[in-house]
Amino acid sequence: MQNKYDYLVVGAGLYGAVFAHEAQKAGKSVLVIDKRENIAGNVYTEKIEGIHVHKYGAHIFHTNNKKVWEYVNQFAEFNRFTNSPVANFHGELYSLPFNMYTFNKMWGVVTPEEAAAKIEEQKKAAGITNPENLEEQAISLVGKDIFEKLIKGYTEKQWGRSCRELPAFIIKRLPVRLTYDNNYFNALYQGIPIGGYTKMVDNMLKGIEVRLGEDYLQQKDEYDSIADRVIYTGAIDAYFNFAIGHLEYRSVRFDTEVLDKPNYQGNAAVNYTDVETPWTRIIEHKWFEFGKDEQGNDLPKTVISREYSSEWKPGDEPYYPVNDEKNGALYSEYKKMADKEDKVVFGGRLGEYRYYDMDAVIASALDMCEKELGV
Repeated sequence: MQNKYDYLVVGAGLYGAVFAHEAQKAGKSVLVIDKRENIAGNVYTEKIEGIHVHKYGAHIFHTNNKKVWEYVNQFAEFNRFTNSPVANFHGELYSLPFNMYTFNKMWGVVTPEEAAAKIEEQKKAAGITNPENLEEQAISLVGKDIFEKLIKGYTEKQWGRSCRELPAFIIKRLPVRLTYDNNYFNALYQGIPIGGYTKMVDNMLKGIEVRLGEDYLQQKDEYDSIADRVIYTGAIDAYFNFAIGHLEYRSVRFDTEVLDKPNYQGNAAVNYTDVETPWTRIIEHKWFEFGKDEQGNDLPKTVISREYSSEWKPGDEPYYPVNDEKNGALYSEYKKMADKEDKVVFGGRLGEYRYYDMDAVIASALDMCEKELGV
């Protein structure tokens, strides 16, 4: 490690890639390292049977932020994919997000007025005025029937906790529509990068030195000695060697298989909302790109991934921060420690211990670039 760099970026995910790109553009020397053997972090896509497989779960880019949308379009052309998941409850199929198709299937109602009246009737019957947990919040939004069939089992599998133990805010942003609109996201801009996310991140990192399979925390002193500043996107508690305890996460395991058929479920995402089915959802990756390869040919095979949610333990991949009081208090103590680090900036999902949509990660990285680089 003879070279000296202005910036060492730890993590080649979206946050690190955005910063590295902007730093290089500002004339800074940059080294990016990642302990994985691939770039792109959790948005990494791998080509299998001509299909861009989302190795760490489905990622659909969506944003209302025009600045972020224009930024990512420098690095990729996006298709017009619209996220319209399907819920499977013991073989009954429902439209997601909750909309008039869902209400019609559940109750036989036809008009928005009838649907609203049914939800209000069930909310009143449950006696909820000020929702204090996820169950009460869900019933107040969509009624008891939809909660029982389409929310309860899925949520308890995902979080490993009763809906009565989970905070109400987790479900507050759940889309509920009294229209026949089954686009999951209320976003002006939406799509999947043509060629996959790995190609997009590779374009961000063009001309930048990247070293993969490098664990920063195992060679910290050595790496710190070759850079003036460090942009750290790993887990904040791991940086401090878990000095005051482990922050908790939910983790996800993926069981991926290639099937010798052109169509398994007819949709990119099907959520299994009963508690008995062990997986939370099945992703059929080819439908993110309409079942075609980059030349527009139909693909003869398909690739599916079953997702299993689990409690995180050291060594597992951390996915979702557990946003409860205990973990919030622990993170605030780590944040105080981080603020005392002179040459290190903590950023991204793990560095800031928060759930970020992709557009919010990019917006946060660009904000940090302004402070750090003056760009």
